[in-house]
Amino acid sequence: MKVLVLNGPNLNMLGIREPALYGKGTYNDLVIFIREAAKELDLDVEIFQSNCEGELVTAIQNALGKFDGIVINAAAYTHTSVAILDALKAVGLPTAEVHLTDINKREQFRRLSYVGMYAQKTVCGKGFDGYRECLQWLAVGGSK
Repeated sequence: MKVLVLNGPNLNMLGIREPALYGKGTYNDLVIFIREAAKELDLDVEIFQSNCEGELVTAIQNALGKFDGIVINAAAYTHTSVAILDALKAVGLPTAEVHLTDINKREQFRRLSYVGMYAQKTVCGKGFDGYRECLQWLAVGGSK
């Protein structure tokens, strides 16, 4: 099974940006964690991070016919991007949404998730382990 893992804006700043919220692990630490979790689950994983909404949309569109599922942490675009929602709907791949923090316990504006309007699974507030949970969900067939 081939899985695309997408990370949105400011995730490249992990370890620097608000470590009390996001932890001290760096983005490189996250990438290593995802690769190890994927290997344990016998998944082929490609990881992509961008601060640009259009690049994330293009990556989703390019996943059609190449990947079996998507794990996405759209970060701030979670709350603003109809374009990402539309791209996910267009490709129709099983999708798990992940957030390092619990967006439902943060500021009101963070509680709206356009990604969640399509994603079949959402994991919030489990840090890096949320990625493993999303990968496990896809590995067992990606159903609720």
